[in-house]
Amino acid sequence: MSASCGELVGAIEAGGTKFICAVGGRSGRDLLVRQQFATGADPVRLMAEVVRWFGVQQERWGRLAAVGVASFGPLDLQPGSGTWGCITTTPKPGWQCADLAGPLLRGFPGVRLALDTDVNGAALGEQRWGAARGLEDFVYVTVGTGIGGGGMSGGRLLHGLMHPEMGHMLLPGVAGDSFPGVCPFHGRCWEGLCSGPAIAKRAGRAVEELSADDAAWSVTIRCMAQAMMNLTCVLSPRRIVLGGSVRKAGRLGESEFFRRLRLETDELLAGYIGALSLRAGCLEEYLVAPQLGDDAGVCGALALGQDALL
Repeated sequence: MSASCGELVGAIEAGGTKFICAVGGRSGRDLLVRQQFATGADPVRLMAEVVRWFGVQQERWGRLAAVGVASFGPLDLQPGSGTWGCITTTPKPGWQCADLAGPLLRGFPGVRLALDTDVNGAALGEQRWGAARGLEDFVYVTVGTGIGGGGMSGGRLLHGLMHPEMGHMLLPGVAGDSFPGVCPFHGRCWEGLCSGPAIAKRAGRAVEELSADDAAWSVTIRCMAQAMMNLTCVLSPRRIVLGGSVRKAGRLGESEFFRRLRLETDELLAGYIGALSLRAGCLEEYLVAPQLGDDAGVCGALALGQDALL
């Protein structure tokens, strides 16, 4: 891809474990260059490193016209707020009240900055280039270090009082399961029961090390299905795109994980949602993996930046 001065867009997928930074053009999802940084616990140091990296890329490729940031949260996305562009009440150590927007605006005066959640960003990426193409009403969920959900309604990314915090919905769980959950705010919420750290704490080993018949999978998938039912009944999406590392399911495997999750979801829906009960295999088109895979977030950040130039 060729790019001339003023045509470049920066992209930052700001995750709880790593920041992925990239540079692309005004259209398309091709990337000229990308770099990964460990998130760590010092946002001031990391943001300075990110600004330096983009400065080097400007010298090599040309001026950045916009930067899109798709970040873990919670985030202050309220225009006019004194803390716009800041992470707020995250449980991530060191990142409470961390400023994402300020260092970028100071480092690149005049740049157009677009900021949204990592899941809304990934949703935008999947809608433009992936599993949600052609859809105006869908949900994107990531299940990894944490759990977050975003998506679109009527072709617009979901916002309201703040941004959706789907990962913190409370679930009924599984009868007889006394696991307290790992969320420091809500204990046995969806994130507290089904995130990667929750599964690891329940099983006593990392998700990647779990055998296919480990009992932790049964409980996790049942709770995941409860969340899928809730999203279906409350938001009525035309599709749910399920990303993040947990969906790969270690030794169980991604295909088997989705097969079991669809069966459990179908059982819980009990035929109530007629549009999902009209023909066999409908849930295979309804509950899907991201077509952009692990690049959904950084592609979404690029799309946010591109849209800021429209």
